[in-house]
Amino acid sequence: MPHVALLGDSIFDNGAYVDGGPDVLALLTAELGDEAEATLRAVDGAVVRSVARQLEGLPPGTTHLTVSVGGNDALGSSSLLEQEVRSVGEGVAVLAEVQRGFAAEHRRMLERVKALGLPTIVATIYDANFPQPQGQVVSTALSVFNDAITRNAISLGMDLVDLRLICNEPADYANPIEPSVQGGRKIARALARWLRSPPAPGGLPRVIA
Repeated sequence: MPHVALLGDSIFDNGAYVDGGPDVLALLTAELGDEAEATLRAVDGAVVRSVARQLEGLPPGTTHLTVSVGGNDALGSSSLLEQEVRSVGEGVAVLAEVQRGFAAEHRRMLERVKALGLPTIVATIYDANFPQPQGQVVSTALSVFNDAITRNAISLGMDLVDLRLICNEPADYANPIEPSVQGGRKIARALARWLRSPPAPGGLPRVIA
């Protein structure tokens, strides 16, 4: 029986934000039924470098991995949005420097995951649910991180789940940055679709959205 481990942050470990409702793990377990098992290794507040420790505790018999991490790394850089610059070009250069550092650390993490030789799907960071115009600023800034995530996953031959397209309604969020029960259900269904679908011809990466 397939056994999927959920790695990363509160996108999967969202039990504290659903007011007693089912979290992503419970929703995925219900969605899969007797088809597969699921284990939560993700931890609320985790950053990219946290995944290495999560990998150390994988249960025996794990067959598939899911990785959703990076949002807290982006949050840690959010003060840059208040930084004064002399031009749009200078601002873009600041973001480019942040992207380089994040991309390198994220790739090292995915390389460690890939070394386990298990089918893996990597999640983008969703756009979150901030009021406008803040929401547009946030989603634009997050595109810098999502570009790195997408490039790293695809170049390493890993599948991708685009949470920006899945969690696309305000009700998908319990607060500006955490998934609600509705959002968690959408995420669980996307992961279940991935587990049920056959590999792409030639081992090409698949995109779930």
